[in-house]
Amino acid sequence: MNESSDYQPIDCGLHSRYEEAILRHGKLRVHWRDEQGADHVEMLRPKDLQTRAGAEYLLALTEHHEDRSIRLDRIHRVERMDGEAF
Repeated sequence: MNESSDYQPIDCGLHSRYEEAILRHGKLRVHWRDEQGADHVEMLRPKDLQTRAGAEYLLALTEHHEDRSIRLDRIHRVERMDGEAF
């Protein structure tokens, strides 16, 4: 089975909120689970959304200037750091 064969599309409203965070250059605290099932919490600056192999990804930069590519359906919680609700 390939990586995206079990991809579950996210809600359009949530997708729009990711786009807004990208446009505002906002910081997000993102809670997500990787392919191996490990949980992560990171402060990220979202840069773009990308579709590849039938799945959508958030492209972001960490506080340490490392690139992240996180499949959107693996994100289980997002908090905006400007105090507004995500």
